[in-house]
Amino acid sequence: MKPVTTKGICLIFLFLVMYLPIQAQDDKKIRIIMIGAHPDDCDDDGGGTAAVFAQMGYAVKFVSVTNGDAGHQLIGGVELAKRRFAEAQEAGKRLGVVYDVLDNHDGQLMPTLEVRLQIIKKIREWNADVVIAPRPNDYHPDHRYTGVLVQDAAYMVAVPNIAPETPALQKNPVFLYFQDRFQRPNSFRPDVAVDITNVFDKKISGLDAHVSQMYEWLPWIGHYADKVPKDKTERLKWLAETRKQTIRNEVRTALEKWYGKEKAKGIKNAEAFEICEYGAQPNDEEIKRLFPMLGK
Repeated sequence: MKPVTTKGICLIFLFLVMYLPIQAQDDKKIRIIMIGAHPDDCDDDGGGTAAVFAQMGYAVKFVSVTNGDAGHQLIGGVELAKRRFAEAQEAGKRLGVVYDVLDNHDGQLMPTLEVRLQIIKKIREWNADVVIAPRPNDYHPDHRYTGVLVQDAAYMVAVPNIAPETPALQKNPVFLYFQDRFQRPNSFRPDVAVDITNVFDKKISGLDAHVSQMYEWLPWIGHYADKVPKDKTERLKWLAETRKQTIRNEVRTALEKWYGKEKAKGIKNAEAFEICEYGAQPNDEEIKRLFPMLGK
């Protein structure tokens, strides 16, 4: 074995000084995973917040629990699943997030042990600090069961003997729900509200990547296909108009809490989230750590 030279010792020291602090700093960065039923769900419900996190240098992953192979009026099956996967990858590039699509059939999702284990694995692999998913009361069964599946995973992600091939998390993440409009059995509570005004165009760009949904399937099933512009530029403007929402009073109150009344007045677009009773229960200080854009 050759002796370590003075130059070699210097290189090792330089590595320790320069690399390790960066690595330690990276380890402290918040890791976020958003889980939706279909490719485009996370984009619609949390795309703006994801874009803000990504711009701040945090790691964000979207997971679609189904492959979307039923969401179209003219094509379906493998052909549609491939198209929607490609759309999801393009959306991920535009938003700056990693986009995974699980191979479960659209419209046939059930809260089975098999799918629960898939979700547990995804959360563990991402080493998530924050997990966001739908509430388990929604018009679409896939949305409801995605909410149930994530709830069922909320405790198990820290249990070593469940799915032992993927190391359990050392601490439970904070689980939150996407905002929705449903009132029964209880209405959505905006515990966290994020200003997405400055990234709203980026959110729309991400949604625009889901051509099969934004411009074909959703307009067809919603009976407004005749209103979709043919020109790509006009489509973007139209899509932005369809996604603009009046900020509800309770969301405005949450924005005032986190950003202050003066700044909240100027917020035009926001996304809100409710803290799930399962998982870690953060106080206000912890919420500010997990959502470092609040108040900025």
